[in-house]
Amino acid sequence: MGISKASAKWEGAITTGKGTMKPAHGAEVPFSVKTRMMGEAGSNPEEMIGAALAGCFSMALSASLGGAGHEATSIDTTADVSLDKDGPGWKISGITLSTTAKVSGLDAAKFEEIAQETKKNCPVSKALAGTTITLKATLG
Repeated sequence: MGISKASAKWEGAITTGKGTMKPAHGAEVPFSVKTRMMGEAGSNPEEMIGAALAGCFSMALSASLGGAGHEATSIDTTADVSLDKDGPGWKISGITLSTTAKVSGLDAAKFEEIAQETKKNCPVSKALAGTTITLKATLG
């Protein structure tokens, strides 16, 4: 395995400045305090964390299902990341993953079991161990 890289740049004061986040092999993603806290269209660091978790979980779920003898034809996962006030600062207070998978020959109870175990063992879930991550898993 290698090292994945990303970078960020910020220019200006917190209220009027702007920045970009960039995965090493992807496009720059602009952000500002307005896109992060004031509902202005655009991205923010929490959205990037959600995308990383949703992507990692989907790949891990595919592997877990395959290991149990059930190949998924599709897995769609979203992440809702909650950012809340925490004393003088802010914290990610929780993340809700919602996943729908198309898997033939698998009942809902076994799918739920595999999905919940996968959530615990996904590398990004492990990195976010201090954050409560809930999962809604549905067979589609």
